Amino acid sequence: MLTLKKENVQSLNINSPLWMETLQKIRHDVYQFPEYLTIEAIRTKTVPEAILISEGDKIFFVPYLLRNCNDITSNEEIGTEFFDIFSPYGYPGIILSPSAISSREFLELAMAKFQETLKDKGVCSAFLRLHPILNDNFGEIFPSDTFVLNGQTVSMDLTLSEEKIWAHTRKGHQSTINKCKRLGFTARTVKFEEYFDEFIAIYGETMNRVHASESYYFDNEYFTSLFKLGEKLHLCIVESEEQIICASLFFESCGIVQAHLGGTKNEFLSQSPFNLLLHHARLWGKERGNEYLHIGGGLGGSTTDSLFTFKSGFSRQKHNFLTLRLVTDSEKYAHLIELRAKALNADTNTMLKSDFFPTYRSPLINKIEEG
Repeated sequence: MLTLKKENVQSLNINSPLWMETLQKIRHDVYQFPEYLTIEAIRTKTVPEAILISEGDKIFFVPYLLRNCNDITSNEEIGTEFFDIFSPYGYPGIILSPSAISSREFLELAMAKFQETLKDKGVCSAFLRLHPILNDNFGEIFPSDTFVLNGQTVSMDLTLSEEKIWAHTRKGHQSTINKCKRLGFTARTVKFEEYFDEFIAIYGETMNRVHASESYYFDNEYFTSLFKLGEKLHLCIVESEEQIICASLFFESCGIVQAHLGGTKNEFLSQSPFNLLLHHARLWGKERGNEYLHIGGGLGGSTTDSLFTFKSGFSRQKHNFLTLRLVTDSEKYAHLIELRAKALNADTNTMLKSDFFPTYRSPLINKIEEG
């Protein structure tokens, strides 16, 4: 019978050599890099950490951001420090080695140890976004009730021939791409730092146009910090008569290219140059030997909104988008909900009806507070 001893479970801070040593042993994405966790920790005012559970060549690795719950209510009311953890922006997920994936016994023990370790650290809940590609088989290797299905995401299969990639593109997108070429638009990949100001202007204009939520507004300091990703960061642009009309950032790691943040100038919106940008990005990614160009899904994982409809026009390849929602300390979790309800003069049952996790951070609570 397999057992996991104390030395099999390690909490890592961002400077631990074990962090990168672990990533070098298993397929990963930019979202698990310590540099990326550091960037996100600064942005969210949290602490970047990871839990590593291993036994031989079996590896269970989870990077996350540790957040103090004193923003829910005062420390005096809580009585002690409570924490929760969540994923940085993107899809960090849970990274497993091949031998871990093939061992149901190890996975069961590792998940239990993960929850136990979090509880010992004073963490009452965990919300993790899984990686649609690296974690695509989690619905099969874990019990069916472990994760929540939030929707689907889209990726382009870069192992296909260029002809098949084009054939899997919706006819309307094909027409738009060809139209952009006839208009003289050109797409290329450049260094982000050389076109920083142009990108910032386009991204800001786009967020204002779509009335994006506050979570999609990133300041200049954040974008500057992305330089730390070095060769893993790329910028694709489309130009018209030497004017940049749309742009998007991409991450690249272990055969996976991830679309990050981008936008289009208002005056060129009707020509849809972003179609040409994504077409260029997939051919560029294929030429570099990558397997996937992952472009995400609809808002909140939706498969019915216009954003998902647009993205799914580039590929037939879809992935389930799962989240892990754990209450690691039910007593502390319930206590936070009660304290927050009391502070807002709200009913705890009303709060518990929200699908948001963790409940004590539900937007519904904010609406009650504002009212």
